Amino acid sequence: MQNNAKSCIESGRTALGIEFGSTRIKAILVDEANAPIASGSHEWENRHDNGIWTYTLDDIRLGLQDCYANLAADVKEKYGVTLTTVGALGISAMMHGYMVFGKNDELLVPFRTWRNNTAAEAGDKLTELFNYHIPARWSIAHLYQAILNGETHVRDIVFQTTLEGYVHWMLTGRKVLGIGEASGMFPVDPATKQYDAGMLEKFNNLVKGRVPFKVEDILPKILLAGEDAGTLTPEGAKFLDPTGTLQAGIPLCPPEGDAGTGMVATNAIKKRTGNVSAGTSVFAMIVLEKPLSRPYPEIDLVTTPVGDLVGMVHCNNCTSDINGWVNLFGEFAKLAGVDIPKWKLYDMLYFESEKGDKDCGGLLSYNYVSNEHVTKVDKGRPLFVRTAEGKFTLANFMRTHLFSAFGALKVGCDIMLKEEGVKLDRITGHGGLFKTERVGQSYLAAAINAPVTVMKTAGEGGAWGMAILANYLITKKEGETLEAYLDNRVFAGQEGVTLAPDPADVAGFDEFKKRYVEGLPIVREATRSLKY
Repeated sequence: MQNNAKSCIESGRTALGIEFGSTRIKAILVDEANAPIASGSHEWENRHDNGIWTYTLDDIRLGLQDCYANLAADVKEKYGVTLTTVGALGISAMMHGYMVFGKNDELLVPFRTWRNNTAAEAGDKLTELFNYHIPARWSIAHLYQAILNGETHVRDIVFQTTLEGYVHWMLTGRKVLGIGEASGMFPVDPATKQYDAGMLEKFNNLVKGRVPFKVEDILPKILLAGEDAGTLTPEGAKFLDPTGTLQAGIPLCPPEGDAGTGMVATNAIKKRTGNVSAGTSVFAMIVLEKPLSRPYPEIDLVTTPVGDLVGMVHCNNCTSDINGWVNLFGEFAKLAGVDIPKWKLYDMLYFESEKGDKDCGGLLSYNYVSNEHVTKVDKGRPLFVRTAEGKFTLANFMRTHLFSAFGALKVGCDIMLKEEGVKLDRITGHGGLFKTERVGQSYLAAAINAPVTVMKTAGEGGAWGMAILANYLITKKEGETLEAYLDNRVFAGQEGVTLAPDPADVAGFDEFKKRYVEGLPIVREATRSLKY
């Protein structure tokens, strides 16, 4: 294994995926069989400047360079090889946001990340105009909000992109974007695999006379997975590796968003499949066979990296409140003179939850450390609520918090699965909530009433998914689809565990959800009454 990896590195039979997450930039190098052989990372944090969540261009460049340097150091340490080239390269990042540039390629205003909720007015107005849900974090909502605000920089815009689109541009000189990420800039027509022509016309008519451009002229060109997205230029090589060791000429695949790379990393790009990522936040993505009957504020419509329509339920809150309670129990254990490792504490409490009543014994919690748009709660107010009749046991308490982690997600998924009749054959779970064997997986299966698979490779995350897309660019056979490539050359023989939903758990979760929805006025009142 070690010798084969070294041979792949020396001969350039590798692919590199780099993903900019909210708190970490991660790089994964894979061999010709898509197995990870080296990695590097860089920790970073967004800034809150003048009311805007942002990263500076220096944050982006220096973070990328440090991440790559750590990868190169890992290669040197493991294999004794100096990394001078890779077979292909791909860039991914957290989706959406607002990056606009002028005629001299200058950034006109600080990067506004997906985390900013400042474009809600524009999103609502565009949703009505398009009859298509436009979330506040989407790039077109940010652009229209800037127009509504009368921001003077708008007249100088010649190019708008997202974070990975910007980095890709710096590396190759090309202003392109993978279709999955492009669908979070402006709605995409799955039939044409391009920006929706009718909506482009409506938007241009809406802003006519207020901007000197047509929106399609400032957006990146859309590319599908496997299409040529340019090569690493000499300037791009220095941007990535200022030591000058990395050689130019490396082919790049289309840059994609973290949702797209998550789909690839879980083999969930076929119709009637999906994935759930459960960590600090939680989102579900289900590949649709046909469009939904109407727009829903709880559901975003994006695409897979090959352009198929995806229904996405994105919730801001998942494990943070659970983590707080686990830490509290850990403090109590130390007070009692017992030092329990964190992983064991999670396992003990999660497994205990399985002894609870199927409906959590009448207990209720809301894990809203931050706002939750799916349930229309505009501030973070985590709450635990019970009546005097509730069965207040440790098992029910933990089960309630684990159900709550999927509470808002179930509200959105029920719209697709129950009201719209969307068919779902398989869903893959990945993220920290699934580290404890079986528990989170079985509760997700109960929430969506569908089998849930957790794979060992799912922990590799989006950087691995991006590396796979880069490898697909250079190793795919003539006419080989991405779906076939993933089935036959990435996930064939991969270990995974699938759990079917237990009917009693499904009924219990449905009962919990009814109580969860009925109790939402409690948490909304807390946002009004509890100011500090």
